[in-house]
Amino acid sequence: MPVKNTRSVSAFNDELKLKGFKVFQIEQDSNEVRRYSRKDFYKICLTTGKSIIHYADRSFEQEGTILFFGNPHIPYSWETISTSYRGYTCLFSEEFLNLSDRAERLQQSPLFRIDGTPILTISNSQRDFLNTLFQRMIAEQTGDYVNKADLIRNYIHLILHEALKMQPSENYHKQSSAAVRITKVFLELLERQFPIESTSSPLQLKTAQEFANKLAMHVNHLNRSVKEVTGKSTTTHITERIVAEAKALLQHTDWTTSEIAYALGFEYPTYFNNFFKKLTGTNPSALRTRFV
Repeated sequence: MPVKNTRSVSAFNDELKLKGFKVFQIEQDSNEVRRYSRKDFYKICLTTGKSIIHYADRSFEQEGTILFFGNPHIPYSWETISTSYRGYTCLFSEEFLNLSDRAERLQQSPLFRIDGTPILTISNSQRDFLNTLFQRMIAEQTGDYVNKADLIRNYIHLILHEALKMQPSENYHKQSSAAVRITKVFLELLERQFPIESTSSPLQLKTAQEFANKLAMHVNHLNRSVKEVTGKSTTTHITERIVAEAKALLQHTDWTTSEIAYALGFEYPTYFNNFFKKLTGTNPSALRTRFV
């Protein structure tokens, strides 16, 4: 959905990353499919129009006003059907909302969980109230009130609480089982961590437990689903992907082995060396020598 200003996309992204928050009015005048791939930002959209939202393995056909909650770790796309489309979008980082003590409980809610329902059908009276909240966030965003970030967080929490009281949409089609859905999102989340582009931003999710925590589910549930669908354990998928990335970094960068180890989330180079040799039968330095 387009931003209603003339700034470049990169400038918009830089501002978003700097503040951890952005709210804007949206307007859509043609049919289009948009895929959202931001790795760091949650999304709340209040929109009026006709659309099809593809969320993980489910597709929601919606007409009228809806409230949508996007989790950056769950793949989704938005197909606009209406020739006229309008509303508001709020983007915020996990860090921005986590400055509030209430954030964790709300982000584990059905609004953002993989097994939850991210879309609510909104009545006219609810739309009028929510419009006011988005408009107030827009006003505060450009204002000079010293505590405006706290005030905006309060507005976000108010939207979340209002949403929790509403009836979730049941107008969707499940394309596969829960195990398939969980596996698909796990693999998407795993792949989104790559390629590693900087030694200063090490890999964040390296274990099945860390992925389960991110997806707000028990690790045993994640492991059973992934094993059932792929025939491989969660740990095997993670390990194989890290090894593949390690080989690519050894072959295509001039980073030291220590830098590669750190970038891949290993606390000490010796841990990385032992890990790599166990999985490949050779040590990182020997593999790199083959490509020189």
